[in-house]
Amino acid sequence: MSLDESPCAELVVAGRDQVATNVVVLTLLRPDGGDLPGWTPGAHVDLELGADLVRQYSLCGDPADRTALHVAVQLEPDGRGGSRQVHERLKPGATVRVRGPRNNFELVPAQRYLFIAGGIGITPIRPMVAAADAAGADWRLVYGGRSRATMAFAAGLREKYGDRVSLYPQDETGLLDLDGLLAPPCDGLVYCCGPEPLIDAVQQRCRAWPPGTLHVERFTPVAIADGDETAVEVELARTGRTLTVPPGTSILAAVEAAGVQVLSSCREGTCGTCETPVLAGVPEHRDSLLTEEERAVGDTMMICVSRSRTPRLTLEL
Repeated sequence: MSLDESPCAELVVAGRDQVATNVVVLTLLRPDGGDLPGWTPGAHVDLELGADLVRQYSLCGDPADRTALHVAVQLEPDGRGGSRQVHERLKPGATVRVRGPRNNFELVPAQRYLFIAGGIGITPIRPMVAAADAAGADWRLVYGGRSRATMAFAAGLREKYGDRVSLYPQDETGLLDLDGLLAPPCDGLVYCCGPEPLIDAVQQRCRAWPPGTLHVERFTPVAIADGDETAVEVELARTGRTLTVPPGTSILAAVEAAGVQVLSSCREGTCGTCETPVLAGVPEHRDSLLTEEERAVGDTMMICVSRSRTPRLTLEL
């Protein structure tokens, strides 16, 4: 069974472990004990935590284990409420509606990797490290956090992989030396996940590197500069309908208002749930997922945030 065969599937919280300050790992099982869908390193699931409250969390367990899904959730006291719901409500025995897994952060086969994790950004990186090690690749993990107590999985990773794992608690070592880490030449792939300042700093240092070298995953959307926004016509190829999407209304909202069902989750261009093929027209990409190369091709877009550079778009909806 794939969890995507229906809008959501109900899973049971079978375990809950504190793995760092304000970080818990949930173990999620099917109520009937059956197998869960397969996934690959970098994948995430959506947790439906309440009315209009859906959050994405990376899977941090073993992809070979089809009996359980594991997600690590850091409490964000000043966040938007999702992590607070997890920490307060999802105790062993509780149920939660789950969609996925999906993967927008695939581990591309390579001979050499540099993994850079900041804080809870270790969650998708952890299974990537295991996969790279199992494949016999040359790899290194650089993992920074505010303090050792806040760094989930740090001790276990260091114990298992030794000197391949470098830990940098900020209160002991200061910020990561990105200039030293990312000094050219680059002869492998770089995977980075963590807070926005870390990702921005890594991207700045990798701008001149070959396309496809750097892979990142964000928790929050990239800021988009305000600009003039005009109405756009959107043709829905499957239904033959054409909608006019006014300024200030997302394409997703207009499509939903017309009665067309589209899977969506974050509505801010970070999860990839609403990714839609583009059959004609040129998208104006405002998401935080697609690479520059994918944007240049222009054959897909996140309709929750992106608009159009042409007066008309034709979408496979």
